[in-house]
This record gives sequence, structure tokens and C-alpha cells, in this order.
Amino acid sequence: MNALLSRLHGILDDRGIITDPAQAEPYLEERRGRFRSESGVIVRPSDAAELQEVVRACLSEKASIVPQGGNTGLCGGAVAESDQVILSLERLNQVRNLDPANNTITVEAGCILADLQTRAREAHRFFPLSLAAEGSCQIGGNLATNAGGINVLRYGNAREQVLGVEAVMPNGELLSDLHGLRKNNTGYDLKQLLIGSEGTLGIITAATLKLYPYPDQSATALVALRDLHASISFLEQAQSGSGGTLCSFELMPRIGLEFACRHVAGCSDPMAAPHEWYVLLSLQASGDAINVELLLSRILETAFEAGEITDAVIASSEQQAQSLWKLREGLVEGQRFEGASIKHDVSVPVSKVPEFIDRACATVFRRVPGIRPCPFGHVGDGNIHFNLSQPVEMDGQSFLALWEEVNHLVHDQVSELGGSFSAEHGIGLSKINEMHRYKDTTALEVMVAIKRALDPDNLFNPGKVISIPDADSR
Repeated sequence: MNALLSRLHGILDDRGIITDPAQAEPYLEERRGRFRSESGVIVRPSDAAELQEVVRACLSEKASIVPQGGNTGLCGGAVAESDQVILSLERLNQVRNLDPANNTITVEAGCILADLQTRAREAHRFFPLSLAAEGSCQIGGNLATNAGGINVLRYGNAREQVLGVEAVMPNGELLSDLHGLRKNNTGYDLKQLLIGSEGTLGIITAATLKLYPYPDQSATALVALRDLHASISFLEQAQSGSGGTLCSFELMPRIGLEFACRHVAGCSDPMAAPHEWYVLLSLQASGDAINVELLLSRILETAFEAGEITDAVIASSEQQAQSLWKLREGLVEGQRFEGASIKHDVSVPVSKVPEFIDRACATVFRRVPGIRPCPFGHVGDGNIHFNLSQPVEMDGQSFLALWEEVNHLVHDQVSELGGSFSAEHGIGLSKINEMHRYKDTTALEVMVAIKRALDPDNLFNPGKVISIPDADSR
């Protein structure tokens, strides 16, 4: 490591290397606290050229690299061992180009998502990727994990917002393909190989992203469902009645609302009576050709008549809309105060969401009496965060000791319904065993072949996403 450090000091300025333990601390702790990096070296290149030189130095010294964005990941994808180098992208944070006429923006990987949204809004444009960590997560990490969020229903996942990427490959060469073209059939679509690969195939340094007209109108409502199964018929009706303006359709259980109201300042139940299940939905539109408030009123009226919903609160101002969304965001924060939790980020076909929740709840109740399921999330795209709080009378550590067993019980239900055990958070370290348990064998073999072809020395983020036999120990 001393020889590598000497080379790195010759490449980077004083801000570019961190070895002091106190300064390194923010880069070491994984957000959920399940994993902790042991690396003593954090490098912070200021541009793609420096990053290339860092990669070449590490390749020469046989030191593997763990890329890191805002360190907001939830699966241990940016955790490094003691002999590995953490490569932070935070100094690559420039907006290189904004083209309103082409509806594109080109940003570097270290650009914070909220800052990107602001720059787009200043040009009266909209970047739709939106998630809880947007104030600190970086676009490079969003692309590396193919992040989802609350607007997938209308706009799709992160990969669907990308027109081109720039990336440093494991041999130190720069793949530069930052075009802003919607049509480009000139061979393999390499950007899609890198998106979602969690930095195991290449390190994204910049991306050209799609923008959309800024939504001048929005309408938001919190709705009480007749029951869980009514969520699907209500979704179908909302989609057909919204004229393509439905952006978000978020499921929340009563227990989640209680967690938020009990522990999070500013959260309160806006309804007179409690209900078992809620949906928070939002419509957005640009211009004045469509009146989304009128559309929302008609959607709710139809749903009341069909018996799909039993109560509704429509936000009459942006402030009230934010208050309703605070309940959704406060659900996760509030759960932290309820003791230990075992979490799942899964997806099933939209039509199977109620069946999955029913089956998974029954399964975990049988294994852990008193467990408190708090399933919530993006019904519109089939992504449910199946979070489980410890029984009130159970010790937290004893509950967490069941993590892997409970994961298997839940993921077995997901698999039987044709779903995925990883919807939007990635694989990282925490789900690598699940890859080998549930992923198609042929698909795994192809993934290993691609990894070996692009990164024969297993330099980039080894041990994440897939295991490479006889290589991950480095």
C-alpha cells in the first residue's frame, strides 16, 4: 500500500487523498449501520483524467477500487475492505451542459440529485428522478444502482433517463459517449451495461440525461382504501382517468402512518377516523391544456362510487401537498424509533401486490409472532418495501439475528409470484447470496463472463453484485 500511496500522491492534490482516520470516518459507515468499511485510503479525483490515472496506478499495484457516491446506499455496495481503495466521486460535481431546446443536461457523477433538479427547474425543465436521499445522493450512484423513486410510474427508472455516459473502464481507458441523441443505433448500447452494475464494470464519471417540460400544475390527495385489494382497481381507474398525468401512487399501511405521527415532527393524521390502508397519489401536467385538479376530483368521485375508497383529503395548496408527502417520508423515519427492523426491497407484477403482501405477512407472522409488518411503496410499478419492525417484547439483536432467515421466507414468496428480490436499491454485499439463490443460472454465467471480459483483474468493486470464483478474496 505504501508504493500505491506514493503514486497516488503524485497524481492528486492534497484534497485528493484522505488517510487520516477522523477525516475518513464519513466515508466508512454504511447508512443502515449493517456494514463498515475498513479501508484507510480515500481518493477524491477532481476530474475524469485524474480518475484514469488513479485506476492505472491501482491496476499496476493490484489494488482494487470501491467507487462511492453520496454513501447513501442501503445494500453495502460502497463498503471497502482494509486493502481496498475507496474512490469518492464527490469532486466531479459540475454541470457540463444544459440544453433546454434538446431537453438534456450533462452532469458529472458527483452532482447531488437535488442540485440537478434545481438546475433543471431554473431552465423551466424537470428531471423526474426523486427519492428520499436526493439531498445527499449523487447521480453517479443513482445510475450505478438504477435508482427508482416515486415517479417511476410515469417516467421509469434511472436508466430510462439516460442518453449517454462517460466512464473510466478497468483498464484505465475513458469511454466517452455523452451524446444527447434519442436515436442512435450504432452498435451495442454500452451505457445500459454500466447502469445498474454498481461500479463493477466501469466507473461512471458523467452522464447526459433527459429533461422534460416543467410541470406547472400538480394535484395531490391522500386516500383511504376500502381494503388492500382495492388498491389495484383504484390504480387502474386512476391511470385511465388521468390522461397520462398520474406520476405517483404510493401505498401506506396504518401502522406506518402511526409511526410517522408518533415520532416525526410535523406529521399528523389528516383524517377523522383511522383506516387500514392509504394511497398517496399525485398528478402533474405542463401548460393549461389539462386541469389536473379537475381530473383528480373526477378520479376520486368515480372511486367513491365504485366503493374502492372510503375517504380522501385533497391538498388545497402546495404547503398542504408537502404535508401529505411528509407522512410518506416520515413513515421510514418513524420506524427507526420502533426498534430494530428487517427490510426488503422487492417487486412483483402490479396485479400481484395485494397477494404478495397477504402471503408474506402470513409467513412472517408464523415465524415471528408479534412481528409488525410495515409494507409500503410504489404500487404503480409493483415495488414494495416490505419492512418488518421487531415485536414490542423482543430484543432488537435477537430480531436482527433472524435477518437472513426472514429474507429467505419473504423472497421465496416474491419468487413464487414471478417477482424480484431487488427492485431499486441494488445488490451490494447484502443480497449477493440471494443472487445465487434466485437468479437464473445462465444469466449468472453471462454476468460472470462479462465481468471477466471487462475487468479480468477484478479491480472494480469486487465481491459486489456477483461472486467471481477464486477472485473476490483480493
